[in-house]
Amino acid sequence: MLRALLRRLLLSIPLLFVVSILTFVLTGLTPGDPAHTILGTNATPAAIAAINKTLGLDKPIWVQYWHWLTGLVHGDLGKSIFSSEPVTTILANSLPITLTLIIGAVIVSVLVGIPIGVASAQRSKSSGQLIDAFSLVGYAIPPFFLGLLLTLLFADTLGWLPPSGWVDPGEDFGGWLLSIVLPVLTLAIPGAAIVARQTRQGMLEVLSRDFIRSLRARGLSGRSIVYRHALRNSLGNVVTLLGLYVVGMLLGTTLVETVFAMQGLGSIAVVATNQHDLPVLEGAALYFTIVVIVAFAIVDVTRAALNPKLRTR
Repeated sequence: MLRALLRRLLLSIPLLFVVSILTFVLTGLTPGDPAHTILGTNATPAAIAAINKTLGLDKPIWVQYWHWLTGLVHGDLGKSIFSSEPVTTILANSLPITLTLIIGAVIVSVLVGIPIGVASAQRSKSSGQLIDAFSLVGYAIPPFFLGLLLTLLFADTLGWLPPSGWVDPGEDFGGWLLSIVLPVLTLAIPGAAIVARQTRQGMLEVLSRDFIRSLRARGLSGRSIVYRHALRNSLGNVVTLLGLYVVGMLLGTTLVETVFAMQGLGSIAVVATNQHDLPVLEGAALYFTIVVIVAFAIVDVTRAALNPKLRTR
């Protein structure tokens, strides 16, 4: 299993190169450039040329990419064109925000979705219809709209939670917990709906198998059958779904960070795109890709832990 995991991680290295190349190319094809953004619309061609030369933007795109790749090998992602701040510093400040929202949303989705799915699988068909409706509504509501609704209710009307902002957990742990409740719920509600539906479907399929009937015939308690045997065998697809959900949340966090005024990776990438700040945008794309690779590596390990057959493949 470890060898297969290492092989998968090694095969992911070309993906990092592909993403970085596409980011360079697509950014170069978009209209506008940093020089115009810095100098304004009234800048002279000579001034624009001077800025481009200073920033190294007058060189061909493949030369710029080679310089960036050389710096990456040495752990240097360059500096922001606008703030001159190292990209690694910018991303180091924004990465914990995005990871907190993603990890928090996954935890809440699992803690809420799986028990609901297990309970509905043991009850009538009407509960399954309610789960389907909950899943459809939760998945259909746009994250930014759901975030605004939660803010209106819990922050503006009830005054229980702060409406926006990020608090450093090292400075105020209680304030940090309060600051992440609304954005985590915004991301977790659709996830919990999807997890509940997938758990219910998996449980119904496993509970209809012959080995479950054999366990019942041997006199095992219903609780033991459900939680020790049926649930374990039905969680494989749920884990895979969570991996896909994490990938989808990379876009969702961008919208949620904007709604709640948090400077996470998504917000940094949006600003960098608008400003044509290529070093920051390239670094953000690299970090996003690494998050995806790690997420699916965790999915593989978890599925192997749940299913012994996968460990031998």
